Amino acid sequence: MDSPEDGLSAPLLDSVTQDFKNQTLLISPNNNKKKKSLEDLNWDNSFVRELPSDPRTDPFPREVLHACYTKVSPSVQVDDPQLVIWSQSVADLLDLDNKEFERPDFPLFFSGATPLVGALPYAQCYGGHQFGMWAGQLGDGRAITLGEILNSNSQRWELQLKGAGKTPYSRFADGLAVLRSSIREFLCSEAMHHLGIPTTRALCLVNTGKLVTRDMFYDGNPKEEQGAIVCRVAQSFLRFGSYQIHASRGNEDLEIVRVLADYAIKHHFPHIENMSKSESLSFSTGDEDHSVVDLTSNKYAAWAVEIAERTASTIARWQGVGFTHGVMNTDNMSILGLTIDYGPFGFLDAFDPKFTPNTTDLPGRRYCFANQPDIGLWNLAQFTSTLSSAHLINEKEADYALERYGTRFMDDYQDIMTKKLGLPKYNKQLIGKLLTNMAVDKVDYTNFFRTLSNIKADTSIPDDELLVPLKSVLLDIGKERKEAWTSWLKTYIHELSTSDISDDQRKTLMDMVNPKYILRNYLCQTAIDAAEIGDFGEVRRLLKLVEHPFDEQPGMEKYARLPPAWAYRPGVCMLSCSS
Repeated sequence: MDSPEDGLSAPLLDSVTQDFKNQTLLISPNNNKKKKSLEDLNWDNSFVRELPSDPRTDPFPREVLHACYTKVSPSVQVDDPQLVIWSQSVADLLDLDNKEFERPDFPLFFSGATPLVGALPYAQCYGGHQFGMWAGQLGDGRAITLGEILNSNSQRWELQLKGAGKTPYSRFADGLAVLRSSIREFLCSEAMHHLGIPTTRALCLVNTGKLVTRDMFYDGNPKEEQGAIVCRVAQSFLRFGSYQIHASRGNEDLEIVRVLADYAIKHHFPHIENMSKSESLSFSTGDEDHSVVDLTSNKYAAWAVEIAERTASTIARWQGVGFTHGVMNTDNMSILGLTIDYGPFGFLDAFDPKFTPNTTDLPGRRYCFANQPDIGLWNLAQFTSTLSSAHLINEKEADYALERYGTRFMDDYQDIMTKKLGLPKYNKQLIGKLLTNMAVDKVDYTNFFRTLSNIKADTSIPDDELLVPLKSVLLDIGKERKEAWTSWLKTYIHELSTSDISDDQRKTLMDMVNPKYILRNYLCQTAIDAAEIGDFGEVRRLLKLVEHPFDEQPGMEKYARLPPAWAYRPGVCMLSCSS
């Protein structure tokens, strides 16, 4: 049959959507389930059991051939490590008893200093395109996966320690992480989840008690910082680059691409494995020869399409909340459509489509906010090219996956923006003009959309009163710009007036999709500054804040303020890839 216009009505895509919700929105299991101690966790290390391993187990930097991973244990040095913070909702995912976090040996387990019984630690081998150039082997240079846990709902969760020491993929680095970057990763992982955006999660953050040398700006001025380790949690840490590395090594390793694809489908896309021809999932390519892509005849094609749609949906959600990843290399692209690898990320303050939070990205702004949808497509093209070179999909199937990316992105983005404005239907011209106005006047992205819900759908309001509800977000604009905004508002209010929904109902709905609180970089920095002198209170307050981003949270209003002047210095508003 022809591809459905909205991309969501076919049986496969229905199952994709439901599976996407189940796997990446990460709904917590029933809190009444029996909680477990660390010793009772149900380990099932399928990655190690089913995939080819490096015969060597030492961390000496080297090229690792014909293998998906290297068995390597954490080697970070610790001195009285301390638990800084932990996530209740992630503990619930793992059925982990809250009392475990009170154990005096807990920081030893989650710094890697003491092995967890049942874990089989390893570092994954992968490659990737960095800033558009093939970089060859990369791999887990400072992240060590402890293994996989099956919870009481039979969900599979990988636990990974970031900053746990050297691996064969560390190259010339030390395999460590610092408190500064670890706090950012922990908080943003949890903030993104509670914004409804697919993401890796963070169970806990441990301070190692040791110092780590870092040159934060690559300017020849290194300094000592406190070491730390984040325990990251995801159903899988497989990336586009996990497949690229093996395809790049020629015919000898192409079979590994297939083996790794089979593994991913078996454990993370089981509905694809169970497809049958009765589902009739065939789609016209739109080519002159009227050729058809039949997703039931090739599971790898169906898999590529689902990865394309998940990726598109996640990036659409990034655009909706003003999130800029900063390092969209192919090794930082999850096959589950998760936001992964939080480095120099940033949420938009003043709306600037060319904003990049990464100093390394400044010359060309390849990974700026506006470019993210196109970069997602480019990255996906590298992934489908990998599958093609391994003879898993043909050219038409690869092209169809890219087409589905574009369709899914536009469907989701238009839906998100329509809801953000409380419109009865999508209006491209109205939304385009709004974003232009916001860019001209450098309007705060988050605060504007939150405040917009105060507009009344009353076409009788005099022109000189239209801007009153927005006066807190339209700052320092002159007469000409006031006229531009007034003109836009008159059109906007007219659109609102065509709906039969009440102002109060619309405000409620808009406030459910427009957060009041986001993890602004200056808020992170304030928490980091306090933590570096031993006060972790602000880190913990920020976690509580970002767990409820759409709520008013009386008494917390200061966290919605615009960044202060000091927030625009390097190291706060922009960072390098270094940590």
